[in-house]
Amino acid sequence: MKAVRPDSIDLVVTSPPYPMIQMWDELFTKNNPKTRAALKANDGEAAFQLMHQDLDCVWDEVVRVLKNGGFACINIGDAVRTINDKFMLYPNHARILSALQQRGLSPLPAVIWRKQTNAPNKFMGSGVLPAGAYVTLEHEYVLILRKGGKREFDFPSARANRQSSALFWEERNQWFSDVWMDLKGARQALIDKSTRKRSGAFPFELPYRLINMYSVKGDIVLDPFLGTGTTMLAAMAACRNSVGIEIDKSFADIIEAQVENIVDFANHRIRERLQQHEAFIQDRIQAKKSFKHTNGHYGFPVIMNQEKNLMFNLLQSAEKTGKGCFEVTYFEEPGGRKSPKAATAATSKKKNFQQLELKL
Repeated sequence: MKAVRPDSIDLVVTSPPYPMIQMWDELFTKNNPKTRAALKANDGEAAFQLMHQDLDCVWDEVVRVLKNGGFACINIGDAVRTINDKFMLYPNHARILSALQQRGLSPLPAVIWRKQTNAPNKFMGSGVLPAGAYVTLEHEYVLILRKGGKREFDFPSARANRQSSALFWEERNQWFSDVWMDLKGARQALIDKSTRKRSGAFPFELPYRLINMYSVKGDIVLDPFLGTGTTMLAAMAACRNSVGIEIDKSFADIIEAQVENIVDFANHRIRERLQQHEAFIQDRIQAKKSFKHTNGHYGFPVIMNQEKNLMFNLLQSAEKTGKGCFEVTYFEEPGGRKSPKAATAATSKKKNFQQLELKL
């Protein structure tokens, strides 16, 4: 991550390998022989700490590259594991939260992502006898932290861009809840199931939601554990720039193939958000509730004055411009009625640039 300049990133959205989840053992043990020795010796607590020490090096870099006022959103699950006949929980979320707080980031209320399961048995253990079973682990966390104080939007252009990047009132109410029960991964149509299982990728909707919540158009989003590129794809859909870092070169072709489909995929998601708002309008009208404001771009009613300038930028094209580099072009007007003008990445509503960095 050394190529990323200090204080240059507006938002980090990532999901690291989960310590003490067996599918990640090989990665951690390859990186640190001491971890392999600890697991071989059935010393789970030592292995847990060694794995997190590897992640700590990444958190050092995250703190370095984040701007003041920037956010870090980290999806992480705890682990349960039996080692040497001892079953216990390894609290990954608490360990990461503590590490980032020690490095100066301020923890904010986290999200509990309640992952749905089709398993008929909602417990782990020996059955219905008291003290013989364990609570089933069916949730993960989205840790949310901020570097420094509240972000300022000092210039008229920055304030206008922030207003254009607004959420719908009803989205705000759903997305800023501390429990998410509606993310089931069904929207991950950009990636096949076998690859997703190998990478542990989160559903597209998770980074897409976080990017819209904690950044504005044209911001730079970083994922230091890019994997199959879901965060980068979500940034493209949300009219943000992005940088992704991944040590497994085999994912490069997967990411490139997904970029080929991002225009249709992202535009479908944008139109779906508009349709959901129109359905919300109809429900509110039927309930004989009124609206006080009208959105200036679409002409439909909205709840808050802050929604009046909300506008989605449909994607026009996504092209590969170099090894691991992509450029996305957006329409400037709602509905894609006008062609985009040439612009730099910093202007936010014209062309955004995404970069994938592969490290051996």
